[in-house]
Amino acid sequence: MSQLAKITAAAPEWSLADLYADRDDPRIAADTDAARAANDALAALEGQFLAARSEPAKLGALIDKGIRLYEQAADGLYAVSAFASLSASTARDDPRWAKFEADFRMKSAEIAGKSLFFTLELNQLEDGEIDAALKAHPGAERWAPWIRRVRLSRPHELSQELETLLLDRSPAVAGWSRLYDDTLAGLRAKVGRESLTLPETLNRLSDPDGKKRKAAAGGLATALQANSSTIGLCLNTLAFEKQVEDRWRKYEYPAQGRHLANEVHGASVEAMVEAVTDGYAATSHRYYALKARVMGKKTLDHWDRNAPLTTAQPRLYEWGEAKSMVLDSFSALAPKFADGARVFFDRPWIDARPRPGKQSGAYSHPVSSTRHPYVFMNFMGERRDVLTLAHELGHAVHQTLAAPLGTLLADTPLTLAETASIFGEGLVFERLLAEARPEEKLGLLAGRIEDGLNTVVRQIAFHQFETRFHDARKSGELSPEEIGGLWLEVMGASLGPAVRLNPGYEHYWSYVSHFVHAPFYVYAYAFGDLLVRALMEKRREDPAGFAPVYEKLLAAGGTATYVEALEPFGLDPRQKSFWAAGVSQLERLVDEFDALVK
Repeated sequence: MSQLAKITAAAPEWSLADLYADRDDPRIAADTDAARAANDALAALEGQFLAARSEPAKLGALIDKGIRLYEQAADGLYAVSAFASLSASTARDDPRWAKFEADFRMKSAEIAGKSLFFTLELNQLEDGEIDAALKAHPGAERWAPWIRRVRLSRPHELSQELETLLLDRSPAVAGWSRLYDDTLAGLRAKVGRESLTLPETLNRLSDPDGKKRKAAAGGLATALQANSSTIGLCLNTLAFEKQVEDRWRKYEYPAQGRHLANEVHGASVEAMVEAVTDGYAATSHRYYALKARVMGKKTLDHWDRNAPLTTAQPRLYEWGEAKSMVLDSFSALAPKFADGARVFFDRPWIDARPRPGKQSGAYSHPVSSTRHPYVFMNFMGERRDVLTLAHELGHAVHQTLAAPLGTLLADTPLTLAETASIFGEGLVFERLLAEARPEEKLGLLAGRIEDGLNTVVRQIAFHQFETRFHDARKSGELSPEEIGGLWLEVMGASLGPAVRLNPGYEHYWSYVSHFVHAPFYVYAYAFGDLLVRALMEKRREDPAGFAPVYEKLLAAGGTATYVEALEPFGLDPRQKSFWAAGVSQLERLVDEFDALVK
């Protein structure tokens, strides 16, 4: 057995028994019935909120009761939905799990439809009426942050009938996402004599052997091209569905709904995008030119982008080594963070073993505040896998710290949700660099720069690709070739002249699942990375004083906006200078690399 095979075989699989034993577990029906009962009790309050608008104490009591019922229903539905999603993600080749997931999605939409009136009725109340009601009833003020988030969508809500229609047809729309997932899960790239899954193929693109990388890139391009019609249809259809809904909701541009959900100003995102694109030449363009020189090339082929600097086999990490590195790194921040992560290793709450039928990617699923998160990834022993483990456990610790707030208040906008995860990566990298031998430092620094470029520059390029695609989709369906043309233009601008986008790269847009599952999600990675760079500077200034303030930020969940959350650190993310400072830190890493290779 090869070292890689031993490493992957030692990676854990999760047990979902804390949720349910199997599809026939009677607890599924019990939790669904409990959620339905709470939702029905909420539905019985329809009309009473508007009727009590002139009686602050009565309205406050109704709001408190209504939100508690809403949360109870959510807890039950989220638990079963999570079980379906988690199970299906490791068995995309099993149609029984796909059916279970789709059937429950339909049932959940039917149950939730009866309480659609609730947020609509709250949003018909005036701000003064809401404020007076929350102050008049003891305990009701705790819901103010959730109500604030609900009211952000007030200008874009539809009638109750139309909102119900959209909810009822959401399972059918989600079928396109399912088709996309099933297509990628079944994809096999022919690489030499091997037939590789998507995660295996992507992993091969960082192999030290250039011939193997080239073969993997070609095999991936061929496999994606063979499925481009199906994947293109999924993307086009979901973009059109979004376009229609956005028009009815009177969103001014495609990303506006995501900005509202993130509680982030569109101007802040544009300032960040501008700061990153302004830094393309000094960061990605310059780095890849330096990397080409180190590798003895005039330009890099696209499959060399994440390649090791030498042909020597890079170090592979055993699962136990990765575990120790993450826990030790988290302890350096504060013992509480390490303790929060350790429980995921002690319990079967991580699924890291790659296997057929398991989808690509990584995530930490929060389930609900009454349960615990589960961590999903494909561990193959590379340095990036260790950092991915730290990333997802950062999410898990964050979700655990916020859980006491309850499911609704613990829910964190994406712009803050990525802070703990990226911070976790940064802590692990610091340890990797500190323990590295002198001859390893150049490679580690290259890896750190590439991680930064992948998280900041690449994700902003993804955001620009989505923006251009959705704008173009307004004029009609785009062929896979047209989508590929947009992809080449945007990625070429971000990577620069030192990276050659070889034939076949025009199909690579099709495996980026965020474009299908969460339109305009990707900028949150860059947002979080640049924000964390600012936070890590604050930690260097005062390590002891930083940890408790940072813990409060994480434990606050979604109760504070990103502006409020950063005020205790003296940071203002509304300014372009804030984002430019983060880009400058990445540029300084390139300076260090430049100095080492001269």
